Amino acid sequence: MPPNGTGDDTADDTDPDLATEFERLSLPLADPFTIARGTTETAENVLVRVSDGTHEGVGAAAPSTYYGETPATVEAVLPTLLGVVEDVGDPHARQRIDRGLRERVGRNPAARAAVDTALADLAAKRLGVPLYRQWGLDPAAAPVSSFSIGMAEPDETRRRAERAVAEGYSVLKVKLGADRTAERLAAVREGAPDATVRVDANAAWTPAEAVSKSDILADHGVEFVEQPVPADDVAGLRRVRDQGAVPVAADESVETAADAARVADAVDIVVAKLQKCGSLRETRRVAEVAHAHGCEAMIGCMVASNATIAASAHLAPLFDYADLDGSLLLDSDPFRGVPMPGGAIDLAAIGRSGTGAVERS
Repeated sequence: MPPNGTGDDTADDTDPDLATEFERLSLPLADPFTIARGTTETAENVLVRVSDGTHEGVGAAAPSTYYGETPATVEAVLPTLLGVVEDVGDPHARQRIDRGLRERVGRNPAARAAVDTALADLAAKRLGVPLYRQWGLDPAAAPVSSFSIGMAEPDETRRRAERAVAEGYSVLKVKLGADRTAERLAAVREGAPDATVRVDANAAWTPAEAVSKSDILADHGVEFVEQPVPADDVAGLRRVRDQGAVPVAADESVETAADAARVADAVDIVVAKLQKCGSLRETRRVAEVAHAHGCEAMIGCMVASNATIAASAHLAPLFDYADLDGSLLLDSDPFRGVPMPGGAIDLAAIGRSGTGAVERS
């Protein structure tokens, strides 16, 4: 196989050795970001680099304690994961490497996603194509990303909605908690009367509360509600979908494609996130399984650097909705990524630069 082959399971003996390294990134947010589970002021990511001596691929983990990972657990398993990469030695042998990662470490999806993303970036750079072209995807099919507004006092919520619209964002995702639902949505509508609005309860409501609150959501023109009930309450999701006034999306309930199949008859939309799925391939599978079961799908993200968000943007044409604003919430990002003016995912703008994650000088 020539050095720039497209992914046989066998490593190319002519490939140079791969060098790997990782480091922690502490990334302050522009504003504190509050959801029903708490407030984030700094995003802790772990950056991964994989180099063949000519090209370098980058990826990053954005671990969440909700899914059992921390920066420390990521750093603890990365030497083992990167050892698999170095043993295989071929960034195009992703199936073989992914199998090795799973055999050696098991869960730890954010750590595996960082490695997988760095390999995808490196492989695409070696081929001289953007990642979406490797998959034959249409950049024009990418949906517009939403911009998230964290929980805040109504006046601040209004100001954030006004600012987002002034910056060109036409789709807003509003975080809600146990109380002040109508007050917060009224503030959003005051600041952004014409925006498309989605809400995310992050599992904060009971099914009865969610059904009751859905009338308020409908009154404020909300497009859909994301994860209104606890992650393990599939029956509760079904009740909100059947009895509520707006469509329902499942996020925390879905980590892998198997979970998408499990909840598909209880919701309207399934949410995939690279950091939950553990690889770009598994993230694609979530969309495919959702669509096969008659659901729509949304590609989401954690609060993270473009070192990880950029790769997810290349999957956006496979999804009906996008929520890829994680890097936009940072005070500054050491990496540029796929341009998203006003939430429009401009994959064609990155040229031939792999995932488009480029370190700022």
